[in-house]
Amino acid sequence: MPLPDSGVLAVLGDLVEDVVVWLRGPLRVGTDNPATVHRTRGGSAANVARFAASLVPTRFIGRVGADPLGHGLVDQLRAAGVDVHVQRGGRTGSIVVLVHEDGERTMLPDRGASADLGPVAEDWLTGVSLLHVPSYAFATETSESNALALMRVAARGGRRVSIDASSTGLLLDYGPARFLDLVAEARPSVLFANSAEAELLGLADRPPPNGTVCVIKGGAEPTVVILADGERLRVPVPVRVHPRDSTGAGDAFAAGYLAAVAQGSQVPAAVTAGHRLAARVLDAPGANFSLEVS
Repeated sequence: MPLPDSGVLAVLGDLVEDVVVWLRGPLRVGTDNPATVHRTRGGSAANVARFAASLVPTRFIGRVGADPLGHGLVDQLRAAGVDVHVQRGGRTGSIVVLVHEDGERTMLPDRGASADLGPVAEDWLTGVSLLHVPSYAFATETSESNALALMRVAARGGRRVSIDASSTGLLLDYGPARFLDLVAEARPSVLFANSAEAELLGLADRPPPNGTVCVIKGGAEPTVVILADGERLRVPVPVRVHPRDSTGAGDAFAAGYLAAVAQGSQVPAAVTAGHRLAARVLDAPGANFSLEVS
């Protein structure tokens, strides 16, 4: 069923600058490495909002620094059609993304102001029918407590919530068992994870309770969906050879999936929509559609 009311998709979390470094060979520690450097918008939540904005009404909720970088990133999101609601204070964060020749990436995050998300006004959810939260929002106690508070407000108002597991490093720091407890409390309609995150959480053996649908992405391998009744679906990924940069592909997948659900698609069609949108970012530096950055 389509989302009720206005069908606004809200995304809560980080908006930062990505410094994307395309390596031209294997990384050599302790010396120079030829590379091409790109600066672009980043932050998993901001990426999802940007990718979804061309498909459904979308709002971004987060915190940026009270600095020129933060103002510029907000302007970029607004120019892409995102309804931006941000707190301001401190210093805008940055992430150095090392992209290897096979398209895989290594990230060095400094989340800056995003880590200090304060209490979010309830009226920032006005008109929202689904709230999506990448797990980076749980990386600090301050951000976690305020993110969870907003998720509870969303649930009390009859809005659906989705969560992305986001990062094995984050999950290890947070604690896999503790994260599963959070998911059980939040009762999201959907939990996104890649295969490594799903393995760490044991989702293949014991998906979260309370009717949560688990969507497990496998890169070029089929996406596995575990439905609320335990049924498993395998949805093939279109053939793709040698992606140059996988940064943001998971965010684009989430955006395509959630936008399709908002428009009334069933799960297999939503997964296909996620695959289709993710494929559009694999040739661009960072989390951008291929034609956005040369």
